[in-house]
Amino acid sequence: MKLNIQIILIITGVLIGILSITGSESQNTEDLSRNLIPEDLVMAEGNSILPVSDISVPDPQVVRTINVIITAYSSTVWETDDTPYLTAAGTWVRDGIIANNYLPFGTKVRIPELYGDKVFVVEDRMSWKKGNYQIDIWFPCYVEAKNFGAKRTYVEILES
Repeated sequence: MKLNIQIILIITGVLIGILSITGSESQNTEDLSRNLIPEDLVMAEGNSILPVSDISVPDPQVVRTINVIITAYSSTVWETDDTPYLTAAGTWVRDGIIANNYLPFGTKVRIPELYGDKVFVVEDRMSWKKGNYQIDIWFPCYVEAKNFGAKRTYVEILES
């Protein structure tokens, strides 16, 4: 009986020691977070630093503007090649993809008169017959692309 009480006392002492060490570590972590972490960041769970508020990202700068004819296309076999859902850059088609023969893949552009601040990315090519100053916007459905028609406007080429 005396041995069981001694074991219980030893285990209790060990647990109290562990809890007091853990408590002092969390206190030290709080002190560190107050002194070393900038005011716009906060420490979470003692091991992660998170922003307090969203950091505003500056708008990309316009490198130049060019006048273009804008048309539309969709993922149909008669408008594309035998892989209608794969762009010439090797990515899957999605909203915001455009095709152009002049601009390099990855070039970001805006079409302010038609889409405001929405950013499009060149990831596809067009028939060589279309020339350099035509842009095709990808639409998920043929009817939407057909209804878009053709428009003359300008695009803003953004810094990369």
